[in-house]
Amino acid sequence: YRYEDMMTPYEKFVSLQDAQQYLKSGVTLKSLEAKAHVMTDNEAARRLQNARENLLTVIYERPA
Repeated sequence: YRYEDMMTPYEKFVSLQDAQQYLKSGVTLKSLEAKAHVMTDNEAARRLQNARENLLTVIYERPA
């Protein structure tokens, strides 16, 4: 992909024609937008990485 064509999954979803039709009942594009702006993409990636590290630590430190 060219850099200018790259999108987050949220950006790609809202770019779809009539994206609202794919949402579950009771979920709105406005509510998704609010959740999308709670943290930056980098913060979300950092939290995901930390959660993965914690999960792997629990798995590999568990007695066999």
